[in-house]
Amino acid sequence: MANKNTGEVRPFLKWVGGKQQAMPHISSLYPDKYNRYFEPFVGGGAVFFNLNPQEAHLSDINEELIDCYVVVRDQVEELIMVLEKHKYEKDYYYALRSKDPKKMSLADRVARMIYLNKTGFNGLYRVNKSGKFNVPFGQYKNPVFCNKSVLRACSKRLFGVNINNASFESILDRAVAGDFVYFDPPYIPVSSTSYFTAYQKDGFGMKSQERLLEVFDALSEKGVKVMLSNSDVAWMRDKYSKYNIKPIKINRHISATAANRGPVGELLVTNY
Repeated sequence: MANKNTGEVRPFLKWVGGKQQAMPHISSLYPDKYNRYFEPFVGGGAVFFNLNPQEAHLSDINEELIDCYVVVRDQVEELIMVLEKHKYEKDYYYALRSKDPKKMSLADRVARMIYLNKTGFNGLYRVNKSGKFNVPFGQYKNPVFCNKSVLRACSKRLFGVNINNASFESILDRAVAGDFVYFDPPYIPVSSTSYFTAYQKDGFGMKSQERLLEVFDALSEKGVKVMLSNSDVAWMRDKYSKYNIKPIKINRHISATAANRGPVGELLVTNY
């Protein structure tokens, strides 16, 4: 069902809640057989790049993120040319951040996002109520925002992959029995300082989590194989109690206070 992951194929974006640390746990739970693979919260794409399915459908409600995947797939050399023109300077960062991405060409817009992602504080992608990217400049020694070998390897891996700007609910119209779906939504906060769902201006609160549970249930009834990652909180253990739940510990670094950074509990839920 999948090809072996090799070399430079790895996420080309830093993403809050990225799954590289959790990959040994996640990969141990991959289904033995499945038809098509769907990832409706693609984020950094670590699971997709690791799994390397024969047929994949990646989607996200974040339009700028989806633009990145489309351009890396279809225009990687043009993207590299634009990225090579950027420079790591504080004033340059804020000048580029202030530009309206909707007024830029597709390759310029994606290069801007990758640059800001690699040079902004903690690799956050965060927008304000107006939908404007507002992450401050990050202090790094020598950030790499144009890794040509990784971008080219990812471009090859993305060849033939279906990529869409869509909500997670749309999976109900696409996935059928025998398919495999992996959900990696913005996590339920475990404390007031770890609350981070601002990938979109409307956020991803508990009502969204409840809708996701409904979708998980509906897919299960259809015979779709589903895996989901989220915080190890009482709500998750209660609402998903009829499924298989595996607790894991992962180091996270996005809490506002240093004392709260470190190993945190997460859950992997499967219906198979």
